[in-house]
Amino acid sequence: MWLAAILGMTTKFAEVTLAVAYRERNELGEYSGGPMYYIKNGLGQAWLAKVFALFVALAAFGIGCMVQANSIATSLLGQFNIPTWVTGALVVVSAGAILIGGIKRIGQVAEKLVPFMAAFYILGGLIILIMNAAQLPGVFSSIFSNAFTGRAAFGGFAGATVGEAIRYGVARGVFTNEAGLGSAPIAHAAASTDHPARQGIWGAFEVFVDTILVCSITALVVISSNLWNTSELEGANLTTAAFNNGLAGIGGIIVTVGLVLFAFTTILGWCYYGEKSAEYLLNTSKVIMPYRAIFVALAFVGALQEIDLVWNMADALNALMALPNLIAVLILSPVVVKLAKQFFTDPERVYIPADYVDIVKRK
Repeated sequence: MWLAAILGMTTKFAEVTLAVAYRERNELGEYSGGPMYYIKNGLGQAWLAKVFALFVALAAFGIGCMVQANSIATSLLGQFNIPTWVTGALVVVSAGAILIGGIKRIGQVAEKLVPFMAAFYILGGLIILIMNAAQLPGVFSSIFSNAFTGRAAFGGFAGATVGEAIRYGVARGVFTNEAGLGSAPIAHAAASTDHPARQGIWGAFEVFVDTILVCSITALVVISSNLWNTSELEGANLTTAAFNNGLAGIGGIIVTVGLVLFAFTTILGWCYYGEKSAEYLLNTSKVIMPYRAIFVALAFVGALQEIDLVWNMADALNALMALPNLIAVLILSPVVVKLAKQFFTDPERVYIPADYVDIVKRK
C-alpha cells in the first residue's frame, strides 16, 4: 500500500493537473472536467472519452453508492443495533438534501465533515499507538518481513502468495485514494485555482493523507493489537476489534463514526463524478437531476442487502475506468511536465488561463 501510494501521488498529480488544464464550462457556467475532457481535447479521441464516461456513470452506482450505503448500514447495525432500513432512509434523505445543492453544497458539507472525521480517527489511533509504543519496532519489522511471505494477503492464511499480497496491497491502496482511476479529477476540475499544477499538488496531498497517514495508522493499530492473524476477523470488524482492544468501549465508536462519515462523504463525491459523466455522455445538464434521483434510490437498496455481486462489478468497472485514463496520462505526460516546470519556476505568481493555455494547445 505504501508503494502504491508513492506511485499514486505522482499519478494523481498528473491527472488532476490535466483535468484543470483541459476543463470546459457547461451551459450553466460551471466548470466541467476530468479524463473525458483531456482524452477528447488532449488526445482527440472523443469515442474513448465517452467510453470512460460510461464506465464512471455506471461505477458510481456501485462502488460510490450501494457499497458505501451498505458499509454504513452494517456498521451502525453492529455497533448501535440500528435497523438497516432506518439507516438507508437516513442516507437517502440526508444525501438527497445535500446533492440538490450541487458541487457547492457538497463542498460546503465536505469541508466541515472531512477535517473533523480525519482528526477524530487519527487522534484515536495515535493514542492507541502511544499506549503500544513498546511494540512498534516489532510491528514495523513484521510489516517488512511478512510483505515477502504472502501472509499479508489474507492475514494469518499461510497459503497466500507474495503475488496475492502485492495484488491486494495495490488494490486497497487504489481503493483508498482513487489514484489512476480518473474519478477524483472530475471534482478537482471544478476547483477555483490559478494554475493546473497548484491543484495537482492538492491531488498528491490527498493520496498522502488517505493512504500514507490514515491507512498506516489503521495498520499499526491492527498489527500491534495482535489480532491481525485471527482468521475470524477481517475488514471493518478487525479494525473495530483492534481499536476496542486499545480503547475499550470507545475504540469501536471511533471506528464506526469514522467509517460512517468517510462512507457518507464518498457517496456525495461519487454522485458528482457520476452525474458529470452522464452530463458529458448526453451533452446536457438536464440529466443531472434524474441521475441524482436514481443514485439516492440505489443507496437505500444497497443499505438493505448483501452486495457481493456489486463489489465484483465495481472492481471490474474500476479497472475499465483506469485503462483509458492511464493511457491518456501517459501520452499527455509532456504537457504535465511543462505545466509543472512553469508553475514551480514561479509558484508565487498569480496565473491566469492565458498563461498556460499555449502549453496545453502545443502539448
